[in-house]
Amino acid sequence: MAQQAYMTETDNGGSDPERRGNRLRRLAGRAAAGWRGDRRIWTRGLVTAAVALLLSGVMAAHSHIPNAIGNLGSLTETFLPWFGLLIPVLLVIALVRRSATALIALVLPVSVWLNLFGGLLFDKTGTGGDLTVATHNVNADNADPEGTARAVSAAGADVLALEELKASAVPTYEKALEAKYPHHAVVGTVGLWSKYPVGDVRAVDIQLGWKRAMRATVATPAGPVAVYVAHLPSVRVKLEAGFTARQRDKSADALGEAIADEKLPRRILLGDLNGTMNDRSLTAITSQMRSPQGAVGDGFGFSWPASFPMARIDQILVDGVEPMTSWTLPSTGSDHLPIAARVKVDTTDS
Repeated sequence: MAQQAYMTETDNGGSDPERRGNRLRRLAGRAAAGWRGDRRIWTRGLVTAAVALLLSGVMAAHSHIPNAIGNLGSLTETFLPWFGLLIPVLLVIALVRRSATALIALVLPVSVWLNLFGGLLFDKTGTGGDLTVATHNVNADNADPEGTARAVSAAGADVLALEELKASAVPTYEKALEAKYPHHAVVGTVGLWSKYPVGDVRAVDIQLGWKRAMRATVATPAGPVAVYVAHLPSVRVKLEAGFTARQRDKSADALGEAIADEKLPRRILLGDLNGTMNDRSLTAITSQMRSPQGAVGDGFGFSWPASFPMARIDQILVDGVEPMTSWTLPSTGSDHLPIAARVKVDTTDS
């Protein structure tokens, strides 16, 4: 008598990846069928689409937002990268509302944001270079200046700038850094420490009435470099006054003039500028120097506040030298993060 074999289908039949793939295809098919059968996908979500277009306009035309009222333009430019966070929010709303119009409108802000900041999403760091520089706003109220000095010097910078130096804390920084940096100069609340000889030190007048900027010549093995250290006035966001930055803007113009008058062809600016590279009010400086972070850095390099960095207001800017890499250093006892960059001073073979 012939025996008949039976194939029994169980819950374990088939591979897990295949079952997951089938489930996803079924869900996608149901979603697509729902959209195809909905005649209102073009008329729903018009408000969401309008917000997407407005967002695109703000990002694309940020330089045209006037500063006449509360320095609104500069405030927008300071936090401009964060406007991109609105895009996924609008995307979720468009999907929940099943609005094809809103989804299509979102292509515009995505394109604008990527055009502005897409290059910062990739690691552009290089190798080489012959000079490492670093800068740090150490915070006048820093409870551990010695620990901060040790931490920032561990980065191995050849030239180190410190801002917001409290007079009573200067000896502590000098003692903590003297082993690595035999040459240094302090002018007012800013200071420069160097492994190489430092000369022609002088204060830079940034229209404040007290000294928060300096200039020095650092005799590197590859040639002399004019190094500027600056701490521009702080800005405040006030409900009744907006983004108060008038004194910062005035000081930025004065610093820009001083750098433009520099005789040495190689120039490096280190410091807390209380503004980002997008802020038009720093144009007197940024128009003649470039940021290693933007050119060869990895990511946005936000430096403030240290607890949750939201903006890069601490800057390293260069001219006449070639940036090779840029990075942000670990947190110290300050409310700012230190930043560093490596540059090539000898560009004769570039």
